[in-house]
Amino acid sequence: MLAQAMGGAWTSGLNVYATCAGLGLLGRYGDIELAGNLAVLESWWVIGPALALYVVEFVADKVPWVDLVWDVAHTFLRVPAGFLLAGSVYSESGPAVQATASLAGAALAGETHALKAGARALINASPEPVTNWIASVAEDITVIGALLFAVSNPALFTVLLGITAVIGVVALRFIWKGVRSVFSRAADLFRRNKRWRAPLRAGSEPAS
Repeated sequence: MLAQAMGGAWTSGLNVYATCAGLGLLGRYGDIELAGNLAVLESWWVIGPALALYVVEFVADKVPWVDLVWDVAHTFLRVPAGFLLAGSVYSESGPAVQATASLAGAALAGETHALKAGARALINASPEPVTNWIASVAEDITVIGALLFAVSNPALFTVLLGITAVIGVVALRFIWKGVRSVFSRAADLFRRNKRWRAPLRAGSEPAS
C-alpha cells in the first residue's frame, strides 16, 4: 500500500497522465491488485482519457518553452493528483491515516514537479532542443520504470524512494538557485537593452 501510494504520488509530479494510465493498465492486465479506491483507475473511462492526454503531453513536453508553460499550468493538477492518489490507497484506513498519506503524497508530487519544472527552465536556457527531448523521454521512462518497480518490489522501492526524496530536497535548492540566476541575467539584459534603445529613440525624433 505504501509503495503504491507514495510511488503513484511521486510519479504524478513528473507525468500525472502516464501515472494514472500506467497504474490502471497494471491493475487491469498486470495481475496487480490496486489498493483502496485506487482500483477506480482500472476503468477504461479513466485509462482512455489519461492515454489521450499523455499523447498531448508527450508532444508539448518536447517543445522548448512550451514545456515550461505546460509545467506551470500543471502545478494545479500534479500536486492535487499526488494528494488524491496517495489518499485513495488508504480510503479504508481511517481519516487520520488517509489525511497523513494524502499530505505526504502532495509533498512528494510537489517535490518532483518542482524538480522537473526547474530543470526544464535551465534546459530551455540552452539554444539547442536536443536536451529537451532527452529530458522528456528520460522522465517518461522514469515514470514507467518506477511504477513497475513499485508493484514488483514494494519494500525495496519504498526504501529507495525515501532516499530519493531526501536527495531531491538538496537538488531542488541548487536547481532553483540556477533558475534564479538565469532569470536574473535575462532581466539584466532586458534592462540594458532598454537603456540603449531610449537614447536611440530620443535621437531619431525631429528637433522642435
